[in-house]
Amino acid sequence: MQPQDYEFFRKMLLEMKNEILAKGESTLEDMSEDVEVYADPADRATAESDRAFTLRLRDRDLKLVKKIDEALARIEDGTFGICEECGEEIGLARLKARPVTTLCIQCKSKQEQEEALLKR
Repeated sequence: MQPQDYEFFRKMLLEMKNEILAKGESTLEDMSEDVEVYADPADRATAESDRAFTLRLRDRDLKLVKKIDEALARIEDGTFGICEECGEEIGLARLKARPVTTLCIQCKSKQEQEEALLKR
């Protein structure tokens, strides 16, 4: 991987992280401002369900932020783009699609096949 590739992915990851953090801040503001009183219990249940769904999404986002930070650390230590399983380079197309990945497509496919067998 070339130095400009590392810089490209560093910028991509930082942009992803900033977007996620901005969404999280927006969610907090929206939930803090939302002090509605519902006359109908069904409306309240719908609002609570929507709130729970939004919180689950933000929880997933927090997990992604952790993966982004780990990917940024791999860029710094020079291991970004190297498969943790086989040690081969991860293809640029895969990294562009999923920059937080730690496995090449072959190792990821193998992992998914093994997981599918365990679920049977």
